[in-house]
Order: sequence, then C-alpha cells, then structure tokens
Amino acid sequence: MTRPTHEDSSLSRRALMAGSVGLAAAALAPAPGLAAPARWGTATAAHQIEGNNTNSDFWLAENVKPTLFQEPSLDACDSYHRYEEDIILAAKLGFNAHRFGIEWARIEPEPGKFSEAELDHYVRVMEACHAHGLAPVVTYSHWTVPRWFAAMGGFEHADSPALFARFAERATAKLGPLMAAASTFNEANIARVIQIRQEAKAIEPLVRAMLAACAKASGSDRFASVLFADLAKSEANQVRAHELAFDAIKAGPGDFPVGVTISMQDIQGVGEGNKADEIAQAVYGPWIAQAAKADFVGVQTYTRVRVDAKGIMPPPKGAELTAAGYEFYPEALEATIRYAAKMTGKPIYVTENGIGTDDDSRRIAYIDRALAGVRACIDDGIDVRGYLHWSLLDNYEWVFGYKQRFGLVAVDRTTFKRTPKPSALHLGARAKANRV
Repeated sequence: MTRPTHEDSSLSRRALMAGSVGLAAAALAPAPGLAAPARWGTATAAHQIEGNNTNSDFWLAENVKPTLFQEPSLDACDSYHRYEEDIILAAKLGFNAHRFGIEWARIEPEPGKFSEAELDHYVRVMEACHAHGLAPVVTYSHWTVPRWFAAMGGFEHADSPALFARFAERATAKLGPLMAAASTFNEANIARVIQIRQEAKAIEPLVRAMLAACAKASGSDRFASVLFADLAKSEANQVRAHELAFDAIKAGPGDFPVGVTISMQDIQGVGEGNKADEIAQAVYGPWIAQAAKADFVGVQTYTRVRVDAKGIMPPPKGAELTAAGYEFYPEALEATIRYAAKMTGKPIYVTENGIGTDDDSRRIAYIDRALAGVRACIDDGIDVRGYLHWSLLDNYEWVFGYKQRFGLVAVDRTTFKRTPKPSALHLGARAKANRV
C-alpha cells in the first residue's frame, strides 16, 4: 500500500473541511416555518481577545500619551494561542456557531506584504471550529486596521477602498472554503453612533490629541481610526470599500452568505414633534441601504434610545443601568429585528446582543427577555437565522479596558483560566434545545 504524502493528507483534510463547511453553510439557512434560529453562538473580536496585536492602529493608540484608552490591551485573553480551548468550551456549552475576526493588521503587517503564517493560523482556527461542530462566522474588519493604513489616512484616503478589497480578496483565497458566513465590517456605522452620543463633544479634544500623538509616532502627518472617523472624509470611501470587498468575497472560493452588521438601537419617539426619524438617519446613514443589497443584515443591539422634540433623552428616572452606563432594556432587540427586516427585506442574524454587568443573574434575565423578543419575531414570520451573544469571554472592551465584563465566561487576568458563569450554562442549555 502506498503511504500518503504530506501533500495528499493536506488535500484530503481540505476536502473534508470543504464538505464540512458546505454542511455548516446549509445549516445556516433554516427550513420554511423553522421555530427557532438555526445557529446559536457567541461573538468575539480579534483585538479584544487575541492579545499583542502590535501592528494595529489600536495598539498604538492605547500606548501613546495622551490616550483615551483607560488601559492597554496587552495579552487580552491570549486567545491567539488558546483559540482551541475557547472553541472546545463553546461547543461543550452547546453552541453551534462561532463569530470571530481575522485581524488585518496581522495578515498584512506592511502594505502589500501578506503573511502566509498568519493566514495559516486562521485556517487552523476555522478547522478547529469545524472539528468541534461550530460554524465559523467571520468578520473581516472589527474596527482595527493595520498601523500603516491608519498612518496613510485610513478610510479618508482615496486608495482605501481598493486596499481593503485587496485584503479581502487575499484572505478569502486562503480562508473562504472554510467560512460559513461573513461580514465585511463590524458595525459599519459605529462612527455615526459615537457622533450622536452626548459625551462625544466633550472627548473631542482628547481624541484629536491622541490621534496627533499616533501620527507623530508613525512618522506621518495624519492618523485616522474607524472608531473616531471624520465621516465627511471617510464614509463614502468606507461604503465603497464594503462594496468592493463584498464582490471580492462573493467571488470565492467558498459559497457562503456575506452581510453587513449594524449597531442598532431601539429608537423610540416620545411626544409630538419628536426627532426619532432624524436620529435614525443620523445613526444609520447609508448602511441600511447597503444591508438591503447584501445576503443578510447582522443586528447588533444592546439598549434603546428615547427621543423627544429636543433630541436624545436621558434614561428614565430610576431606570436600571448596565455597567456600560446605558439602560437595561433587553426588549430593544425585538424592535431592531423588526426594523431591520422591514427596512432591508433580508434574513436576520443577531450578531451581537448582551450586557456588561458583574451580576450574572441580571445577564440571565437580560438573555431571557431578549430571546422572548426573538421568539415574537419568529412567530410573526420574520426570518431570524441566528443568535450570537456578545460575548464568549470577559475581554478587552476598547477605551474602557477590562473594567466592563460582557462575557459568559470569566477570564483570570493572570493565569487566563476560563470559568463559565451560570449564564453560560443557561444560554448553552437553550442553544442545545434550540429554544427561544
């Protein structure tokens, strides 16, 4: 008998994985009349869990002075090395999908220079997902970009759409056959969301000083971040970048749905002459229209926004607030699913939904009330195909550092030991039973 070569084994493994991803992608599309989402899982972001993302714009911004970031990400959850442990844990909890990011700053650390070793790393991540029954749901850019890209002006630069599409094409060439679903940008409208927040003007001087420090450290006269973007300069380019990347990803290899994920709040008008429609336009801009042209819309919802004739109102007096400072209002998810379905006509994936809290009983209550809204939407015939909770792990929450905990699983900051919370077992049991 002829002994198979390493190349033969690799091809056989890839063929097996290709068949596996085909089954996973098929499972993402529910049968007519499905009573619950086909996919249950958790969502993560590369920068927030991997650690030591040293070539990214955020790593630099965290470490310059002055900075808006309360602490640097450093090792994060060390998931770059512990990804299989996380995947096995998610599978044991009862989930069948895993949303995560591929880090552009790792894959293309210098312009036009792509790392095959880093692409191979993400191949191994996706193979681990398939080996443990999780459908890989991939985000191409979860806010972070390579440092060199930010130093040339980010999405303010005329060449940015073509550069992002080039990255998407190269990543898809290696990783596409293993994907079950994907999105180009995480919360493509995030700069709009930040812009309407009441504290945005107050932090503006610090943001400008931080970006100036980043520019100086990069030897550049500019430095642009997705999170703190100048919409007048960047948004048209980012929309075009999404369009070009969408086409590059759909060209394959691989056959999987590609969508747009949007930060969505339940925008509630209060009283006559309220500005709810005006605020909705300010929050969503061109991205609802882009979602209507994609394969699905990823709804990412945490709370509501009440709007009267003067604008955004504070939370009601006596309302419960989360650790992130916004109102505890899980019913917002039902409203945003209905809005997204009405405005786009596309299938819905809940790609993020969760709560920052140190009281896990409140997380369980939040989950149950949010899922009751998903149930009501499905009962009314809305095509909800997945619920991906934010987040699997207590991770690095951007400018807030490690003080806000959204995870179903606690992570020891020294040993990196993972400890599932009661909420992890609670949601996992519902996932196993496919019960909203």
